[in-house]
Amino acid sequence: MAKTLKDIMTKTVATVSPQQSVQEAAQLMSQNNVGAIPVVENSKCVGIVTDRDIALRAVSQGQNPQSTTVQSVMSTGLVTGTPEMGVHEAANLMAEKQVRRLPVVENGQLTGIVALGDLATTDIYQNEAGEALASISQPSAPTMS
Repeated sequence: MAKTLKDIMTKTVATVSPQQSVQEAAQLMSQNNVGAIPVVENSKCVGIVTDRDIALRAVSQGQNPQSTTVQSVMSTGLVTGTPEMGVHEAANLMAEKQVRRLPVVENGQLTGIVALGDLATTDIYQNEAGEALASISQPSAPTMS
């Protein structure tokens, strides 16, 4: 029987609001040992903020992490799954959209999150995780100034 996202997703998910500071988001990431946190406003998932968002859109720009809001650095082109979505379908969606984390939403409300690692730790989905990662991780060369 094919598994669905509700079978493998992390159900207890730390969240932030768009008005919280990037410092608060980074502290939550550290406390929960995660690299991304969904952004929730009025019980709706409105975006996601990653450690990379904070590093590139705030810290590298010299912004004060205590006064810079999550809203100013978060990613809003949110790609989500549903609890009933099949794991294969989710892996394909993650590869196609080049995302490593997939918030799981039902009726607009966050119910969990699935990361590539969740696919990789389930034996029967290791191939899907590898294929998704290969599609997500496009080779790039550093730019030298």
